Amino acid sequence: MRKVFSPGNQVTTAEAGAPATLAVAATGTALVLVCFTIPLVTLPSTAADLAAGTGEQAWILSSMSVGAAAGLLTSGAIGDDYGRRRTFLAGALVLAVSSLLAALASSALALIAARILAGLGGAAVLACSLGLIAHAFPAGRPRSRATGIWGASVGAGVAAGPLVAVGLAAIAGWRLPYLLAAVAAAVLAVAGRLLLSESRAARSRRADLAGAALLGLGVTAFLAGLIEGRAGFARPAVLVLLAVGAVLVAGFVLVERRVASPMLDLGLFRRADFTGATIGALASGAGVLSLLSLLPTVLERAMGDSALVAGAVLLAWSGLSVLTAIAAHWLPASASPRVRLVAGLIGVAAGQVALAGLGSASPVWRLLPGLLLAGAGNGILNAALGTQAVASVPSDRAAMGSGANNTARYLGSALGITVVAVILARGGAAAGAAGLVSGWNVAALVTAAFSLAGALAVLIARDRDPVGGPGRADAETYATAGVRAGT
Repeated sequence: MRKVFSPGNQVTTAEAGAPATLAVAATGTALVLVCFTIPLVTLPSTAADLAAGTGEQAWILSSMSVGAAAGLLTSGAIGDDYGRRRTFLAGALVLAVSSLLAALASSALALIAARILAGLGGAAVLACSLGLIAHAFPAGRPRSRATGIWGASVGAGVAAGPLVAVGLAAIAGWRLPYLLAAVAAAVLAVAGRLLLSESRAARSRRADLAGAALLGLGVTAFLAGLIEGRAGFARPAVLVLLAVGAVLVAGFVLVERRVASPMLDLGLFRRADFTGATIGALASGAGVLSLLSLLPTVLERAMGDSALVAGAVLLAWSGLSVLTAIAAHWLPASASPRVRLVAGLIGVAAGQVALAGLGSASPVWRLLPGLLLAGAGNGILNAALGTQAVASVPSDRAAMGSGANNTARYLGSALGITVVAVILARGGAAAGAAGLVSGWNVAALVTAAFSLAGALAVLIARDRDPVGGPGRADAETYATAGVRAGT
């Protein structure tokens, strides 16, 4: 293999073509989402087998998010500095080992630990997959089309995961989905080793160990506080975890402002495009992703539907999001990234509102209009986020941009799921199934408000630097990408 210098001050190894890179990166992203969704439909049988209590069940659902949120930004920075292909492959191997450990888990604690590890491996795959795509495809319509396919792979993983998990669990129990995920991750690592080309920044930065440690520990503590807080936020342990997380994240901000080579350049938040993409990802997680993550619970426990029905219902949302993400590059050139982010968030908000008003005796098809609306909006949103995550950062920091964007998405999801879980648990004045449905109706409106707030924040975001500052304006970024010119 030979090393060549490419635009954007990046060193690459000339080997595989762009289509192979896109195929491996998109498949890896879909696989991570499949792993993430496994407990959504297998939790009842998992909890029964491992004697997991309510608190442990909450951790089983959220533990992979904890690992992913803690590792995304660090994985992206490592990929940019030391090799995106190398980091991607390491993440795939970690995902394979952790999935095998999950399949062999003999206790709820062992399963939770394995899924946290899976989140760390998945973080490397997610961050570097988009970085690899950004390097393989030139800015403009080719990259826009490729990132749209990447956005579709997010929806594809969410669509396939529940159905695959239900089908495999019906054959041989809840452990089989994890075992097959381990095999698939190992195959992904082999495919990546054979097909991916190495890419990294031409000038590596000194490792920001202090920033990585503060961010990882801070995010972990904060998310642990949110998960434990679902049973009550007044408990001392919950307050301590939230406080420790806040202090450590504040320490991360201080370190990043002072070090010569920060893992995350905080000056990027002075740019409208980076801020808008980050807010859009945060609102996506806190809005539609958090609400629909708990839809299977409502369908199974409140409406008496099977796990297979729950998975099929989710397919209406995630399946349509795949199609709209792929088709997003056909939108007119006048639709800037800001417009697409706002339109996507408004679309998912409309779908969330349509999901409210559910009754215990409502037929399952009552959910379809809202799911289809939310799916269409979510596809546009995923495609726009994929494009902006790499277009809003320096060209040699694509994996870091992806890591930062996905960190916002997972943090938003953790916050939103906590809010939804608390609302479902309280269930208004009713009890049992009726209370769960009543709580769902409130949660749908609350998360719709999160989506609308995100749309408004993206709409009003403005550059805070003079011309020639550290970042380009949203319109200039889009024009540079060649979309306005139709290239």
